[in-house]
Amino acid sequence: MSGDSGRVIRFPAAGKAPARPVLAASVAVFRAGRVLLATRTKPPAENVWSLPGGKVEAGETLAEAALRELEEEVGVTARILGFNRHVEIFGRDAAGAVTHHFVVASFVGEWLSGEALPGPEAGAVMWADPLRLGGLATTRELADVLRRAREIALEAGTIP
Repeated sequence: MSGDSGRVIRFPAAGKAPARPVLAASVAVFRAGRVLLATRTKPPAENVWSLPGGKVEAGETLAEAALRELEEEVGVTARILGFNRHVEIFGRDAAGAVTHHFVVASFVGEWLSGEALPGPEAGAVMWADPLRLGGLATTRELADVLRRAREIALEAGTIP
């Protein structure tokens, strides 16, 4: 899961406001210079291309959560190269009240094994050029996240 700092997503008025932000983790996994992207199957970014990721569970580190979510969502294993940045995603209802607040710790990884496959949380998957997202519908900050992720992968020597 990736998102954008300050992006406001409008939701219909329903439910209670969150008691606190939800902590999540994502990972930009590189393989042969390309990065793994997946479409989300659930709101708030349904059918939008993003990084694999999800909520952090009690007792796991942020990096462990990113790797677990990667394997659960798309069947890929990777090793963490480094931390990229945090991203915040806010959702608001029609009246402006906060309905969702995610804080996503975004990591950079190197592919180890597994062929990326869609599943219940990843509607579609692809290996993309991180600098050429074309006309893809993505989370607003994804291009910036991927530019920095690519720099980290280059510094680690994992991109030719």
